[in-house]
Amino acid sequence: MNIPSVSGNEQQVGGFLGEYLESFGYEVELQEVVDGRKNVIAWASDNPKVFLSTHMDTVPPFIPPTEDDEKIYGRGSCDAKGIIASQIIAAERLREKGIGDIGLLYTVDEEESGAGARAANELPIAEKCKYLINGEPTDLDLAIGSKGSLRMLLKAEGKAAHSAYPEMGDSAIEKILDVLQDILNADLPKDDFFGETTLNIGTIKGGLKTNVVAPSAEAGLHIRMVSELEPVVEVLEKAISGRATLETMSCSLPVKMLEVEGFKQKVVRFTTDIPYLTNWGTPLLLGPGSILDAHTSHEFVLNRDLEEAVGLYETLVKKLLNT
Repeated sequence: MNIPSVSGNEQQVGGFLGEYLESFGYEVELQEVVDGRKNVIAWASDNPKVFLSTHMDTVPPFIPPTEDDEKIYGRGSCDAKGIIASQIIAAERLREKGIGDIGLLYTVDEEESGAGARAANELPIAEKCKYLINGEPTDLDLAIGSKGSLRMLLKAEGKAAHSAYPEMGDSAIEKILDVLQDILNADLPKDDFFGETTLNIGTIKGGLKTNVVAPSAEAGLHIRMVSELEPVVEVLEKAISGRATLETMSCSLPVKMLEVEGFKQKVVRFTTDIPYLTNWGTPLLLGPGSILDAHTSHEFVLNRDLEEAVGLYETLVKKLLNT
């Protein structure tokens, strides 16, 4: 956690993890993704059937770690460097018990476009993997489903004019505000398993100065999908009704994951690297910490949850290898 690794700046943390895992005797590959940012892949045998995985990048800003008797605070504590620590300890305990058909996969860029996972999906070693246990903050529950993620850019065009004579122009800001209200009122898809589609207007930009009618405006949308892409786009286009344009920035579909007896299970609203790791066997999702604390200024994870996660990862790997 002392190594800053905001998305786009994972070079140092990847190098640290690679050297650390090599010191434990793992075969390690550092896979170049972009701009010197590398995925870390490690395995303990010639036939790694189960991989523990999560991401190395964090959202901004970097928050140095602190701790007390109960919690570790700071950026990445629960999303997802605490998870990395629990997974490595679990893997080492399994190896001590003679269970060595395991591997570790740590990606870059999960918080942005998933470029690391997309690159990892092309690795030959993925074909050996039967089960991928991905780590995200799930409150130690086994997530059996996760919503999709659709990032879109909404753009409206207008005509500049002097603000004293607004009738001579066409405000793109007023236009995009009207469109956004109609989008918020739109009836987006629902699903019995995944629940409701949720939409967040994350950014709004536009205009030149207060005394100029705005010639352009844009808004960034992030939609958590419960369906295929087409029904969502159809609803959005109907709400927009030709008044603006939509550009897809990234898209991953909702995923159903493996149910395992003996674990508390639930569906989560967020998405993960899993939709981009389709060649890595059957996916599972479990990790310590709460997603409600991730991406916040108070991000933390409980020490006892990190310790419990180690045992849960061990148990899960054993169950999968014995299937």
